[in-house]
Amino acid sequence: MALLFGILLLLGLCGNIISENTSEALDYELPTSKYETEDTYSPGPISVLFQMVRIFIYIVQPGDFPEDSIRKLIRNKFEVSTVYDEIAHYEIGVILCVILGVLFIILLPVVGCIFAICRCCNKCGGKMHQRPKENAPFQRRCLAISLLVICVLVSIGIIYGFAANHHVRHRIRKSQKLIDSNLKDLRTLVNEAPQQIDYIVDQFNTTKEKAFLDLDNIHSLLGGGILERLKPKVIPVLDEIQVMAKAIKETKVALENMNQNFKSLRDGSQQLSNSLSAVKQNMQNSLQGPECLLPQVSDICKNIESSLSQLEGNPELSKLPSMDTELQNINNVLRNDLDAMVQKGYQSFNDIPKRVQVQTTNIVAEIKKLLNTVGSNVKDATKDIPIQKSLSEFNSHMDEIEKEIKQKLHRAEEVDSYWWLCSLISCFLLLLIVIFFYLGLLCGVYGYDKHTTPTTRGFVSNTGGIFLMVGVGFCFLFCWIVMILVVLSFVPGVNMEKLICEPYANGKIFQILDTPYLLNKEWKYYISGMVLKKPDIELTFEQIYSDCKNNRGIYSTLQLENRFNISESLDIHKHTDNINNQLERLDIKLGGIVLLNEEGKNNLKEFSNSGIDNIDYDTLLAQSKTSPGKVNLLSFSYDLDTKADRLPPGQLKQSMKSEAQTIRKIHQDQVLPMEKTQVDVQKNIKILQRTSGGLKEKVSKILQSLDSVQVFITNDISSVIVEETKKFAKKILRYFEHYLEWVELAVTEKMVPCKPVATAMDSAFKVILCGFIVDPLNLFWFGIGKATFLLLPALIIAVKLAKHYRRMESEDVYEDFAVSGTWHFTL
Repeated sequence: MALLFGILLLLGLCGNIISENTSEALDYELPTSKYETEDTYSPGPISVLFQMVRIFIYIVQPGDFPEDSIRKLIRNKFEVSTVYDEIAHYEIGVILCVILGVLFIILLPVVGCIFAICRCCNKCGGKMHQRPKENAPFQRRCLAISLLVICVLVSIGIIYGFAANHHVRHRIRKSQKLIDSNLKDLRTLVNEAPQQIDYIVDQFNTTKEKAFLDLDNIHSLLGGGILERLKPKVIPVLDEIQVMAKAIKETKVALENMNQNFKSLRDGSQQLSNSLSAVKQNMQNSLQGPECLLPQVSDICKNIESSLSQLEGNPELSKLPSMDTELQNINNVLRNDLDAMVQKGYQSFNDIPKRVQVQTTNIVAEIKKLLNTVGSNVKDATKDIPIQKSLSEFNSHMDEIEKEIKQKLHRAEEVDSYWWLCSLISCFLLLLIVIFFYLGLLCGVYGYDKHTTPTTRGFVSNTGGIFLMVGVGFCFLFCWIVMILVVLSFVPGVNMEKLICEPYANGKIFQILDTPYLLNKEWKYYISGMVLKKPDIELTFEQIYSDCKNNRGIYSTLQLENRFNISESLDIHKHTDNINNQLERLDIKLGGIVLLNEEGKNNLKEFSNSGIDNIDYDTLLAQSKTSPGKVNLLSFSYDLDTKADRLPPGQLKQSMKSEAQTIRKIHQDQVLPMEKTQVDVQKNIKILQRTSGGLKEKVSKILQSLDSVQVFITNDISSVIVEETKKFAKKILRYFEHYLEWVELAVTEKMVPCKPVATAMDSAFKVILCGFIVDPLNLFWFGIGKATFLLLPALIIAVKLAKHYRRMESEDVYEDFAVSGTWHFTL
């Protein structure tokens, strides 16, 4: 009861504590405490015996829990007379069992006295004379077996008694530890409250620091957001202009190279023509000599002379034009560095985050100041809760409760010692009786000799009969005393099981306590009247126990928002409007962003009008691909060598050989360089073709895109700034909205979980009262009561069986027939 009082005091103090008061990457988790007391209880293997006793109790008292009678009894301030008939009807099974017990207590000693007197008068089997019967052996065996079976059953009952007695003794010693554990958990429960409130406040600081971090990074978050919104429009245009600036430079290089190559090809073509003409002239002079008049040589000379027409240069290469005009136009375009202008455009665009940071410095400082003020207000709100004073009062009450519990537990241990001693004596008395019966059976069975007459029975058999009669005497002496203990434990044990343990387990006891206007005629709900001072609010014992069993927060379990709304005190919604207003003051101006100035645009126009797109590249390409000479000089020289070899030795042959060598040298020194130059020309022509293809359209499209983007930046960038500013403000506010959502959840569901309250109630009722006391008590009276009642038939059987084992003082006449091995009597 002291522990229950402590639990109710805790609920009351929680009420007093309140009655004295009026996202992204942010994961909060309230610190949780570890409790010592286990919320489950198992008595172990002995639970099977406890369940067996409950079945017997249900047979004795099968009625349902008398809810109406209990309510009526409470309303009438426990005047039993008002519900006497209902109690009698409900307790009829218990009353009948008690009557049987009382009759046993009264009649057994009376019957014992009568039996003793009769035996002294040689009545009731007191005369030591036994008349022989035909079925005597069968009767003796039946009596012995019956007594043995009953003794075994009695022994089982005694074992139940010993087990129950040991269980009580063993468990009561653990009660102090269990109570201390529950009290410690309850203190932990109360001490959690300020720690968790501090944690909630600290998480505001965490949220605030996260907002500060974003405000410090406003250049990358807000400025970067604006930048990312504009990139798809701006960067492609700037990239195209940059490509065009690179193309201008490449064009200049290609024109310079091509112009130089053209001049080189023209000069080379002229030089080649001169060299070939000189060779041709020398060969003609040699062919005019007398050697060619010889018949065998003249044909060769004519053949050589006819091929001399091929030794000429290609006139097409000498017609290659000059690129000076176009090159001059490109040089005029390059007077202004278009690439540098584009880089300025890039820089102007990429400076948006820096400009945003510069323009928002003052506003950011004001927002931080406001958030610091909000943090101070939240912290001050927690100081309005006088929790430390209430906790000090609760701890002092807990100390008093603990002191009182220790005193009562000490008394309970003393009472348990007396109970344990009485129970132990009772078990040993019954055990002593059973031992005498066992000894009687043992000596009687093994000492009995069927060949002896009743007056000549042996010492062992006679001792067995005496043991049986001693057991009978102890039955008359002690069984009624044991039955008194059984009756005294039976009545409270059964009623506590049916009226406390069973209804507590199925929750009906809470339904009784939650009956409107029952515990207080002026309060509809007693617990809400006690805790909240508002008895009309539906707050029940059953709901509190269920919520605490599920480890729900005590704030929501007790509906303490009806006394003091912590969420409202910690609510910063009233401050978010100010934060939002400050964020809306973010007036960012991003004017002056010029992607390309007028000079750059003029450069593009001049490039498009430079004339490079008017050059006939196909003709130039065709000209550049023509061979420097009409014939392949290398092949011609080898052919000339072959023809010279056919000439007879002499000056002509030597001259032809020399000219062939000269032609090869001309090919090596003049033709091959010209061919290499032609390759370079072709490459440059292709570059210029690629650059000049649709040049005017390209430039026109770039300028149109540039103008469009520049107009958007000039006229419409403000809408982008507004949208990104709202997005940034929403992100900042979302941190605090996430914090508020967590505060509401933490306060209503998780703050100070009250599982120790339910555990303490279970420890008080289910464990200590029912598990440590009621269940063993019921097992004790069940086992000892069964054993005591079974001793009644054992007593009767033992008296009859003793007649077969004891040595008689007189006997009938017996004749010994050795053949049959049996005794017959004659009259």
